[in-house]
Amino acid sequence: MFDLTPHIARLHNRFEELEGQLAEGSVFSNPAKAQEVTREHSRLKLALENHAEMGRKERSLADNACLLAKPENEDPEFLKMLEVEQGELEADICRLRLGVESAILPPDPADDRNVMFEIRAGTGGSEAALFAADLFRMYSRFIERKAGWKIEVLECSPADIGGLREVIFCVSGEQVFRQLRFESGVHRVQRVPATEAQGRIHTSTATVAVLPEAQEVDLVIKSDELRIEVCRAGGPGGQGVNTTDSAVQITHIPTGMIVRCQDGRSQLKNKDKALSILRSRLLEQKQAEADQQMAAQRKSQVGTGDRNEKIRTYNYPQNRITDHRIGRTTNDLSSFMEGYIQEMLDALVQDFVAQKLLDMQNSQP
Repeated sequence: MFDLTPHIARLHNRFEELEGQLAEGSVFSNPAKAQEVTREHSRLKLALENHAEMGRKERSLADNACLLAKPENEDPEFLKMLEVEQGELEADICRLRLGVESAILPPDPADDRNVMFEIRAGTGGSEAALFAADLFRMYSRFIERKAGWKIEVLECSPADIGGLREVIFCVSGEQVFRQLRFESGVHRVQRVPATEAQGRIHTSTATVAVLPEAQEVDLVIKSDELRIEVCRAGGPGGQGVNTTDSAVQITHIPTGMIVRCQDGRSQLKNKDKALSILRSRLLEQKQAEADQQMAAQRKSQVGTGDRNEKIRTYNYPQNRITDHRIGRTTNDLSSFMEGYIQEMLDALVQDFVAQKLLDMQNSQP
């Protein structure tokens, strides 16, 4: 297991240094610097609190283990209570340790960003569109339960026979990208479609892309690089949707990338949404090019987020979800599809942090 001791000492020293800067007050003359220092101070304070709490729970775990090992403790109810408490302590220690280990790694500036979330029907025809809608519902339920998180649909394209061809939405809140980043990839479903008369199991897919929301400082898009066209919105809609030139299509001329937005009635709002989507996609492309150059120098156990990877399988007949990147299988698909996905997200983050810590350890002389 990764030795936390030397790193905790380093975090303590850095925390005291930041305490001094905040107490002195001169840092607040620079608002950007003050925000940076305050954010780091809060992150390290939480990590040190987690480490102290982890120590207390580890001592309780050891005390309980001693009680369970004593032959005179034969009260079945007492022993059962201790065993249940042991399981809870182990889960808490694992969660707290992840928080401490995450703080040891250099922070990723994108962790606190909002995300552009895109779901598209893949192979499988009408069943793929229905599965894309199921995934959107699953993530929506999860986001609704997260305190402080919000969801805003930017673009939605229903399929003619039900389900969704595509949906793009923004998720805002604390550490959104950190928790959702590993959902990118191909999600595969195995089930009997409602239209299948002979009860045969079909395999369909939907692709998910999770992009950190781009900021103005990330990249510069010149106005002469854009071709902006307006037209009437197409498809079914309410009163006024098809009678005004509210739909906006933006073409990024250097890359040929096209974004269309027609969800709202306001042409200005559709233009702003389209620009936001375009900026995030261009940022993802820029980051992907940088990642490709570094691919030979690093490996990630949680995958690259490549759209061609089948990252997870949803097997309805066996009520089973399997994440292929970390080899984790759970047998409660019905709850998972209701948005109870936090344990899987935590496992992916934990695996990512463990690999990063191993890389750090191996790089030390």
